[in-house]
Amino acid sequence: MLKIDLSGRKAIVTGGSRGIGRAIAVTLADCGADVAVLYAHNKEAAEETAKMIKEKGRNVIAVKCNVANEDDVQKTVEDIVKEFGKIDILVNNAGITKDGLIMRMEGPDWDKVLETNLKGAFLMTKYSLKYMIKNRFGRIINISSIVGIIGNVGQANYVSSKAGLIGLTKATAIEYSSRNITANAIAPGFIDTDMTKKLSEKVKEQFLQKVLKRVPGKPEDVANVVAFLASPLASYITGTTILVDGGLSLG
Repeated sequence: MLKIDLSGRKAIVTGGSRGIGRAIAVTLADCGADVAVLYAHNKEAAEETAKMIKEKGRNVIAVKCNVANEDDVQKTVEDIVKEFGKIDILVNNAGITKDGLIMRMEGPDWDKVLETNLKGAFLMTKYSLKYMIKNRFGRIINISSIVGIIGNVGQANYVSSKAGLIGLTKATAIEYSSRNITANAIAPGFIDTDMTKKLSEKVKEQFLQKVLKRVPGKPEDVANVVAFLASPLASYITGTTILVDGGLSLG
C-alpha cells in the first residue's frame, strides 16, 4: 500500500486558519511536514490550527500576513525560512469573495478579490521560488475553484481570480520545471465550509443538483489531493488542474 511521506518537508499554507486551508495544513502535518499557517485576520482560528498540528508532533508557526502586500509577503517568507531553514511546499489557498452582478459591482470589490486571490498567489510564489530554486526542489499548489472553469452568476471577480490562478499555475510550471519545481492547481467544487454555509438554501440546492452524489464535499477531500501533489507520488505531474467537484462540472 502506497503511503504519502512528507517527512522533513517544510510547507506554507495561506488562508490556513480554517476550512479548506486548515484541512490542508493538518493533512500535510499528518504526512510528516512542518507547516507555516498564514492568516489575515482570525488569529484565534489560526492558533487553533497550529494547536492541532502541534498535537501531531510537527513544528508549526502561525503568521499574520497580507498576501496582497509585497513587503509583507517578502518579510513573511524570509521569516519562515529563518524558522524552518527552507520552503518545499507552497499552497496558495487564501481567498475572499465580494459577490455582485457585473453591472452592480463596484471597482474596489473587483480589485480586492483579485488582489487577494490572484496577486497574493503571485507574490507568495515569487518570493518562495527564490528558496525552492536554491534547493532545486519545490511543490506549488494553487487552490482554484470549479467556477474558474465553468463560471458563475454574480461572481465575475471571484471567477476571474480563480481562472487566473490556473493560468499562473501553467506559467509557473513551464518556467521552473528544469529546477525540479512542479506547479499544479486544484479546482474544488461545492465543499462544506464557512464560505458555502453563507449561501442561501436556494443557491446551495442549485449546486447540489449538479453534484452527482448530491452531497457537498469535505475540506479533507481537497487536502488529500494537496498531499498527493506535494509527494513523490506526483513528481511527474505539473501544469495541470485537478477537479475535486464530485462531478459538478458534468451536471
